[in-house]
Amino acid sequence: MRLLIAEDSALLREGLTLILVNAGHEVTAVADADALLAAVAGQRPDAVITDIRMPPAFRDEGLRAALQLRRAHPGLPILVLSQYLEHTYAAELVELGAGVGYLLKDRVGEIPEFLAAIEQVVAGGTVIDPEVVRRFLAQRRMRAPIERLTQREGEVLARIAEGRSNAAIAREFAVSDAAVAKHINNILAKLDLPPDTDGHRRVLAVLAYLRRDSGS
Repeated sequence: MRLLIAEDSALLREGLTLILVNAGHEVTAVADADALLAAVAGQRPDAVITDIRMPPAFRDEGLRAALQLRRAHPGLPILVLSQYLEHTYAAELVELGAGVGYLLKDRVGEIPEFLAAIEQVVAGGTVIDPEVVRRFLAQRRMRAPIERLTQREGEVLARIAEGRSNAAIAREFAVSDAAVAKHINNILAKLDLPPDTDGHRRVLAVLAYLRRDSGS
């Protein structure tokens, strides 16, 4: 794949480039949001990996650039890689539709998992770090209808946000696929969301609900 990295930290930028090149990908790396916009216009990469806070103000330049890119290039896969856990960022990303991800730098523990996340986003999936969902749940545990979820349903909800399949969730919890399907149906019912067999739309629906419940 042709990947474009936008990261202001030279060490991290070079490290990501080395990891992705060793994995067989063609990589271009830039250091700020303006360079990111220009590089996409000139190269049309298969996917973009971008930080959120970049020069000049170190606020949300990377995220703004990502949103602008998806408007200009619908369907362009974008993976945000940040050290900041902000549920509003995740909410804005998932509203873009298919092929988006939001991972926290400090929580990427295994290189194969990171590479798999990129592939999932490029394939049109949605990958959200489960810590983002846990933060949603923690902030709203005293508010209905989130409080209706059992502990296990909350755990399954976090796995859904990671983009995991029913089979993968079943393997992790050592239960049957039917048991996972029942948990998911309970979650959707308790959150007043319609059942949906499309995994990507299921992630978007859950996160959209959580954003609505936050009042943001």
